[in-house]
Amino acid sequence: MSTTAPNYENHLDGTESRWFAVYARYKREKMVAQRLRQKGIECYLPLQRLTRHYTRKVKHVELPLISGYLFTKITRQEYVPVLETQDVVQFVRFSRNLISIPEREIDIIRRVVGENIEIEVEASSFRPGDAVEIIGGQLTGLKGILMERRSDKNFVIELDSLGYSLLLQVDPALLRRIRPGATPPQEGRKGAFERY
Repeated sequence: MSTTAPNYENHLDGTESRWFAVYARYKREKMVAQRLRQKGIECYLPLQRLTRHYTRKVKHVELPLISGYLFTKITRQEYVPVLETQDVVQFVRFSRNLISIPEREIDIIRRVVGENIEIEVEASSFRPGDAVEIIGGQLTGLKGILMERRSDKNFVIELDSLGYSLLLQVDPALLRRIRPGATPPQEGRKGAFERY
């Protein structure tokens, strides 16, 4: 009787640096990012600036866009040093597979955070709607799905490597329906967002 070990996918490479998501301990994302940089490991912690209104003051704070997550761009040799970093819990895995995050998805996060608009992050679970494209602002050229949710004009950018979606309030004047002949994101397909 022959038994074989399960074959898990691992995107770590010996020479090419690739992006991976890392879990950090609660409210320790900034410290983890600092420690990784001190080790010479490239990392990215997307932050959003929020305004908190208290009884007698207004406070501006920068909080992680996705609580508990930060991103590292590493080779196979840097895997263990990342795990050994204080307050790192583990790498984000999908069905035990260590999957890299495409550079284009990191670029989308950078652009969204740079837009300085209020963002809400939700676990991915949405119904396909109209295929649309943003035609103004820093997000020009991004395609996605228009959702009928909290209001009837929410633009969803699916980050399928993370299983998260960014819901953005977008002025309807900055959206256009994709013309027939353009390739809209396919129903049920993740990661169908691209830039012209």
